[in-house]
Amino acid sequence: MAQTEDMGINFHTRKWVKPEDLNANGTLFGGSLLRWIDEEAAIYAIIQLGNYRVVTKFISEINFEASAQQGDLIEMGLIATHFGRTSLTMRAVVRNMITRRTILTIDRIVFVNVDEEGRPTPHGYSSITYNRDRMPTEHPQTGTIRTV
Repeated sequence: MAQTEDMGINFHTRKWVKPEDLNANGTLFGGSLLRWIDEEAAIYAIIQLGNYRVVTKFISEINFEASAQQGDLIEMGLIATHFGRTSLTMRAVVRNMITRRTILTIDRIVFVNVDEEGRPTPHGYSSITYNRDRMPTEHPQTGTIRTV
């Protein structure tokens, strides 16, 4: 498989596989990895849609290709593939930085932009941002505005 940089991935995060991340087989527990992906995808959606209120709507088939062991470093990459009226679709690729093998791919993760009542709401974007210009400035709990 090609390096994630060659795949157009524009958001990366890395994790260190620790003992609490292992399954009974002594390899990376899939549930831990999926939790990490969902969290990173939510952060990516917040930045792209400019709203702290985003929710996971759909995750397509998950294709596990390899695993990781304690001490391995993994890299998760995300790329926005489609902007809907209220949603953002992205693709995920995770690779083991030690073995250079792909751990998993997910073709579609869909997040929906919601309002204070949890209803889907239009976000108004149609392209990826590479800046923090859409990062929300209102704190989600207090509603206070942060001045920069």
